[in-house]
Amino acid sequence: MYTHVVMWRFKPEIADSEKEELLKNMKTNLESLCGKVPGLLSVKFIEKPLPGTTHEMALVTTHENAEDIKAYGEHPAHLEVANTFVRPYTCDRACLNF
Repeated sequence: MYTHVVMWRFKPEIADSEKEELLKNMKTNLESLCGKVPGLLSVKFIEKPLPGTTHEMALVTTHENAEDIKAYGEHPAHLEVANTFVRPYTCDRACLNF
């Protein structure tokens, strides 16, 4: 099994009053990808990290093999969710695959 971890911060222009709803939409839509993307075994969105962490949210996915991580990143369902619910609102992306 292989794991893909991505972390983000909100863009500075995102108002605090918007963040709760944006996090809810990110969680719902990212977690809905399980079963839609071949090789994607599980999806967990972390919307409330512990204080003192460097990022405001994270995504942890598991995959059958390393090639599935690349395929997930290019899959149309993933791109639609990322381009609609994540990328317009986030910055400072960090990624780790293992």
